[in-house]
Amino acid sequence: MTASLPKKPLAAKPGGYLGLANYSSLGTFWRYLRGAGAAGRTVGLVRGDDPDTCRRRISGYTVPGAGFLLDSARLQRELEHDFVPHPAVLAFLGGDPAPLREELNAHYALHTDFVLALTAGRELIVRPEFVFRPAADGAGTLPPTLRLYGRRMSRDEIGVLLSRACGL
Repeated sequence: MTASLPKKPLAAKPGGYLGLANYSSLGTFWRYLRGAGAAGRTVGLVRGDDPDTCRRRISGYTVPGAGFLLDSARLQRELEHDFVPHPAVLAFLGGDPAPLREELNAHYALHTDFVLALTAGRELIVRPEFVFRPAADGAGTLPPTLRLYGRRMSRDEIGVLLSRACGL
């Protein structure tokens, strides 16, 4: 991976990114990329980027038993437009999120994607994406059309998940 390490920072922080650290360095950015590769994560270019640009997608990290990280407000909005008949969803709509969280904990995992970048201003930035998908056992009973996303997290929470994804 040493030959393919990028060296050209982004000119500015794009919209939708969260600042992880100020006064960062290429060494820190590279440490995340190397750690992700060593931890078995997929590290790839962001579509449209030059291979020398300091922005990479890190994917392949899952968090089992993460039902408490469900974005309940977003799910509530989605169910207003696309009702899904399932006992756990009905309980959720009735004000009891416990059955849905139990289903997520038992048969789903939170899949994470991070787009990590370094700016010319030496800011380490990230754009996280969190979505629940059925676990490897395939025993989930929720309809496949139901879209379940992870909630918005604080910078510290995202930093911890990114560090774990990169084996740091």
